[in-house]
Amino acid sequence: MRSNRRDFLFMSAGLASASALSCGTRKPEETGGTAAPSGSPAASLPEPVRALRPMTGGIVPIDDNERRARIEKAQRLMKENRIGAIFMEGGSSMFYFTGVRWSNSERMFAAVLPAKGEPVWVCPKFEEDRARELIRFGTDIRTWEEDESPYRVVAGILKDQGISTGRVGMEERVRFFLFDGTRKEAPGIEFVSADPVTAGCRTIKSQAEIALMQKAFDITMAAYKAAFATLTAGMTQLDFRRNAESAFKALGIEGSAGAQFGIYTSFPHGSIQPQKLKEGDVVLVDGGCAVEGYRSDVTRTTVFGKPTQKQIEIWELEKKAQAAALAAVKVGVPCEAVDAAARKVITDAGLGPGYKVPGLPHRTGHGIGLDGHEWTNLVRGNKTPLQTGMCFSDEPMIVIPGEFGCRIEDCFYVTEQGAKLFTQPSPSIDRPVA
Repeated sequence: MRSNRRDFLFMSAGLASASALSCGTRKPEETGGTAAPSGSPAASLPEPVRALRPMTGGIVPIDDNERRARIEKAQRLMKENRIGAIFMEGGSSMFYFTGVRWSNSERMFAAVLPAKGEPVWVCPKFEEDRARELIRFGTDIRTWEEDESPYRVVAGILKDQGISTGRVGMEERVRFFLFDGTRKEAPGIEFVSADPVTAGCRTIKSQAEIALMQKAFDITMAAYKAAFATLTAGMTQLDFRRNAESAFKALGIEGSAGAQFGIYTSFPHGSIQPQKLKEGDVVLVDGGCAVEGYRSDVTRTTVFGKPTQKQIEIWELEKKAQAAALAAVKVGVPCEAVDAAARKVITDAGLGPGYKVPGLPHRTGHGIGLDGHEWTNLVRGNKTPLQTGMCFSDEPMIVIPGEFGCRIEDCFYVTEQGAKLFTQPSPSIDRPVA
């Protein structure tokens, strides 16, 4: 749903990689599950990475029964919110409800989910065969030729559903030109946000979703442990990223992790400046992967060499703030209370207040699921009550401008007993991964 800070970090550093962000599950035979022959690319990898083996066993994808239940819940929410249908193009919400992955282009490929009945699809005619291979929900596929208007096709679908007036929800990632063309062909319809429906479903994770996220976090921590063991004086951010990506691949997944060194750790989402690791540098690593589309997101901060007393004190304060946020998590508590708990620890230590630095310059956490950043946020002003099944990051970063930054990020899901972590927190500044 939301853009991911790692996307920005890698792009700004000139390190963006399509494979790193696709995060797909790989078969063991594709990942070097046996020892690499001498002279092969794998043989040149650092020993901690070469020692890894795939962790992809036991992955259970979301089944069609769960997707049907999602569609039924969405249709209940549509009725409650007086929305006659929702419109989605390729992306996380389409995948969530239908299991269809489709790369968006200038040609409309979309699904219209009515408040009653099956999804109706809009597809370029020449893509119909491929679409039929992918579509498992709904048999009504309306095609359009290159010289025809897909917007008229959508208007026709809505008319056939008895929707010539009233409200139709647009999924939040629908691009403007698709929305604009559709509304011109259906002027009697009020187009509104589909968030009450899409967020209303996706915010609460099922046990199957949580299991996939747990696998993604388990793999991420194994990759981090290996990647941190490769830290070497003089290495660059690119060197570290390559080691981390190789670690994920050895574990059977495509994933990524970016590093910032020294003063540049005070840039919450990284710097474009080339960096080489040296003794005494703070090292901040942020990354993750996905399993069946479900994301992990973990940040660890350590020091290369012996930390100073100030570095230790700030790291311990960060740890205390993160723990305070977790302790505030209870069903029914507003999201903003979690942010307030973490922020109070930091301001009580004389930093801040508010978003001022030295201190915590951003919210304490974000939602996570099929998107690295999605509904809803642990931020001041968000009165949304916590519910079981919600998933969040917990990352109240401390920035000391001109010196360094410290962020420890673990993610959790809400239970009746409080927060349940996906990962084991960092034990100490010199042991970032348990």
